[in-house]
Amino acid sequence: MSFLPSPQSPQYRVTLFFGPEPAADHPSCTSCVFNVKKRSWKGGVQVAVEMEDEQLARARQVIGFDPWLQAALAAVPEAVQSDYERRAQDLFTQALCSLKLDVAIEAGLPQENRTIPASAFADEVNRAVPSQADRIKAQILAELDIPNKAE
Repeated sequence: MSFLPSPQSPQYRVTLFFGPEPAADHPSCTSCVFNVKKRSWKGGVQVAVEMEDEQLARARQVIGFDPWLQAALAAVPEAVQSDYERRAQDLFTQALCSLKLDVAIEAGLPQENRTIPASAFADEVNRAVPSQADRIKAQILAELDIPNKAE
């Protein structure tokens, strides 16, 4: 009898808890909070991830987010386009915060509730954004239930 190896399960389970919302004590930052659970931990932790609004704006520009979003929203009835646009902006912020959390996990995340400040991993996120653009856009389209023309 032969056994097939089981697919490797991810070491961490990450779920969005809430956000984006203005970061406490930092008016030029936005924050998302994630629940993070490592398989070897007895319990999970909450990690607040802060992003400078300026960094989010640069990332939008780098991947051409706003023109792309306008083109994507052409498939949506005009009456609801502004609602979709607001939701897409939130999803973009969540995606960038999640990307930053991935970088932090890779660097080693202790089992404690914490805040990853806006200044932490900023360069790493900036370098990762261009290579993650297609994934981010596809996730947003899937969340908004808009067909991905690239598929």
